[in-house]
Amino acid sequence: MKRGIYAMLNLNNFLNNGIKNISETAGRFYLGSRRGQAFMLHMVSDLHKGAKLREQHEENGTHVPPFLIASIASDCNLRCTGCYAWASGACGSGQEPKQLNAEDWRRIFQEASDIGVSFILLAGGEPLLRRDIIMLAAEFEHIIFPVFTNGTLIDEEYLDLFDRHRNLIPVLSIEGDGEKTDARRGKGVAEKLEQTAKILKKRGILFGNSITVTSQNQDEVTDPAFAEALRESGCGLVFYVEYVPVEKNTDHLVLDDEHLHILAEQIDSLRKSKKNKGMIILSFPGDEESMGGCLAAGRGFFHINPTGGAEPCPFSPYSEMNLKEQSLLTVLQSSFFERVREISAAEALNHKGGCTLFQYEDEVKQAVL
Repeated sequence: MKRGIYAMLNLNNFLNNGIKNISETAGRFYLGSRRGQAFMLHMVSDLHKGAKLREQHEENGTHVPPFLIASIASDCNLRCTGCYAWASGACGSGQEPKQLNAEDWRRIFQEASDIGVSFILLAGGEPLLRRDIIMLAAEFEHIIFPVFTNGTLIDEEYLDLFDRHRNLIPVLSIEGDGEKTDARRGKGVAEKLEQTAKILKKRGILFGNSITVTSQNQDEVTDPAFAEALRESGCGLVFYVEYVPVEKNTDHLVLDDEHLHILAEQIDSLRKSKKNKGMIILSFPGDEESMGGCLAAGRGFFHINPTGGAEPCPFSPYSEMNLKEQSLLTVLQSSFFERVREISAAEALNHKGGCTLFQYEDEVKQAVL
């Protein structure tokens, strides 16, 4: 019990600091325009209102996470090496007719708003293939939607949408320099992303970069000069995501315990650097240590797959409930999610890095009814 209390305090402290960092970073982009100032005016207030709603549910015995991860598309226009969505069958599996429709997602977004969820990370597949859902998300202006995209489908219409609705934050996926990005994502992708970043910067739109960290690119993508170059390109948000070997014959890309420890030190150094002021740097799942352990299964977030399945995490794609028939609160109160949280909590003291639930995949499978 005491460990659980300390873990929750760590999570709350992290979130409070996060709101401050978000405000500082958003200010770098938005204080220079009326549209940006209007967004800033209500953003901090909305984040605090969400926190109050979550506190009320906590007092009533239900823990509501601040984040959701929503994979809104089950297809993609690229085929990247080691992609978890392809490997898990969530992408390119012929599930498009079974995807949640716009009204399903409207109800989910509204429920999320009502219970105090502040951030919904939109993923896929390629989320920009679902223009109807992206436009729908724009209507929920008090929720922040980072949109994790390969960036190749950002056209003038999307640029205008991101400009009008600053709660939509495009997060462009890269692998390091242009050569490494093209090697994993396809020839010409890096050049397209570079041009898109220039346009986003010119229009003063906050955007981020998502980087999958592997044994082959770790030193490059955590080099201070690389991070500084991202900031200079206009990037305000960086996600470092440790590679999880969801695809066969890719174990050589995984960071071992020694390199995970080095990664934590490298990211901590980048955060402390004055050259990166005004840029938020996040690490997944590395930041879980500072937040008291694994955040999956509703502790910090859970994952909704394209057909509505409620999963603990994108890297733990097991579900016994579907948001097409169930509410968010019902999922959060489910015995399945409770059991998964118990699994991750039991391993928190012995965890040495990497994805906890991926390492205890068999236990999670057994928890499914």
